Amino acid sequence: MERRGKFLVLFSALIIISATIAITIFLGSKGLQSFIQNGVNVIDFLTSTNWNPTGSAESGGPTYGAVPFILGSFAVTFLAALIAAPLGIGSAIFMTEIAPSWGRRILQPVIELLVGIPSVVYGFIGLSVLVPFIRNHFGGNGFSLLAGMIVLSIMILPTVTSIATDAMSSLPKGLRESSYAIGATRWQTIWRVLIPAASPTLLTAIVLGMARAFGEALAVQMVIGNVRGIPNSLFDPAATLTTIITLNMGHTTFGSVDNNVLWSLALILLAMSFVFIIIIRYLSSRRQF
Repeated sequence: MERRGKFLVLFSALIIISATIAITIFLGSKGLQSFIQNGVNVIDFLTSTNWNPTGSAESGGPTYGAVPFILGSFAVTFLAALIAAPLGIGSAIFMTEIAPSWGRRILQPVIELLVGIPSVVYGFIGLSVLVPFIRNHFGGNGFSLLAGMIVLSIMILPTVTSIATDAMSSLPKGLRESSYAIGATRWQTIWRVLIPAASPTLLTAIVLGMARAFGEALAVQMVIGNVRGIPNSLFDPAATLTTIITLNMGHTTFGSVDNNVLWSLALILLAMSFVFIIIIRYLSSRRQF
């Protein structure tokens, strides 16, 4: 029985490792074809702001500048994290340090409910409620970077809150008792003792939320506007790597230049996933408890 269990665990691990390697090899080979086989200039691809796959010969031919989508992905991700991080960490502190037992019993199911809502529902609510609100109160057509970051911040809030709650709950009770023993107030204990002690895990929670936000497609696609330019303000429409891929992949022929360039955008997404994983691993190694 023990040998069978060990075999099943090892087999499961090998499947996960094999799937990860296969996805990396596939995306790497497809993403590099646009540069190796189709002659797309890597420098222009990563530095140009002109994206026009249907450009005619008179206008200089097709151009593939991914900068607007790369900047859009980073902008909406970091802005969403700026909203979700204080709300998530604040909720975790409330549940673990301030609220009575009934407070956590009420707030915890709310967080779990947010996790179970499909992304298309977030996008539809944003399209039906948030976009008209922005249009009526701030001008423009409502489809904007602001709408995308608000929708994403709500989507990643459960991730940040759950991990931050676990981080605060796992701190040794001796930290609190020692702080109270030397005359610190509850807020001083939270601010100067507990948060610094849990900071690596709290940062991990934020990075995990950002990783999810960076790869989100459908909900953002419904509210962000999906334009090819760089937004000048929060109220301007924008686009991300994921929205451009999902909008255009079905209109390209497999193996064509346009199709291969979209796979190159997907390769950038994979590379950023690896970056987020490396950051998370680094932060995990700094945990004190």
